[in-house]
Amino acid sequence: MEQLDERIMEFIYFEGWASPNLLEKERSVSASEDRIRDRCKFLHYVGFIEPIHGEMYDLTSEGILYLKGEIDAEHYPDPTPSKVFKDRFATPSNWAHASMKPYWP
Repeated sequence: MEQLDERIMEFIYFEGWASPNLLEKERSVSASEDRIRDRCKFLHYVGFIEPIHGEMYDLTSEGILYLKGEIDAEHYPDPTPSKVFKDRFATPSNWAHASMKPYWP
């Protein structure tokens, strides 16, 4: 867990929900929107926040318990970039497979 993770979760706890765009504008959160988006994906992977619509996130029960000091993040999965962003560079499903013949002659 990073300090940014706790700022994100604290904001959500007090405001009810947040998006990376909204969080970027907050004084207590000093990071770019992209950095916040990445941290939200890590927090979602661990199970501390959940997307509620698009990029809007809300705390889970585990996230609330973490903020209250009742659970320790060490007992949760270790989010590595390869696990969290496994689909970031995947080929879109609507792309033609390389073995398919091209449309032109």
